[in-house]
Amino acid sequence: MTNPVRWLMRVPVPWVFVLAFVAGLIVKRITGIGVLSGQSDLIGRIAGIVLFTTGAVIAGSGLTIFHGLRTTTVPGQCSLELVTWGPYRFTRNPMYVGLTLAYLGEVGILGHLWPLALLPLVLAYLNWMVIPVEEARLTETFGGEYEAYRGRVRRWI
Repeated sequence: MTNPVRWLMRVPVPWVFVLAFVAGLIVKRITGIGVLSGQSDLIGRIAGIVLFTTGAVIAGSGLTIFHGLRTTTVPGQCSLELVTWGPYRFTRNPMYVGLTLAYLGEVGILGHLWPLALLPLVLAYLNWMVIPVEEARLTETFGGEYEAYRGRVRRWI
């Protein structure tokens, strides 16, 4: 891994979402454009609340399972147990799915479009930088058991 990538991997994933959202708000503030308004505002807020709540529940359940097992949530560190139940039956990355839904929910609640424009960068970083490191470590640690799980359950949804 190159130095910038190594540095990025030290930033906790939830903070990557927060920093991208804040960067979007800064761009909105500088440009003065990128706010939803009108009739879609109420619908956007209601949808945002639903998405945010759903995302928080999904991410929180994954985190609760990891904490209960006293295993790591840090990308690249060795997990103590391969978790394949709860939300992990549907996605190998429920915490990332949950954070993404919560992010989209916050976009809907606040009605700011610039953070939405930056979300693909966050997802690309997770998909091509963070998750491959995690998957390599899980393969190294759990071997065939992880490969079988990986064959049954999709990375995202």
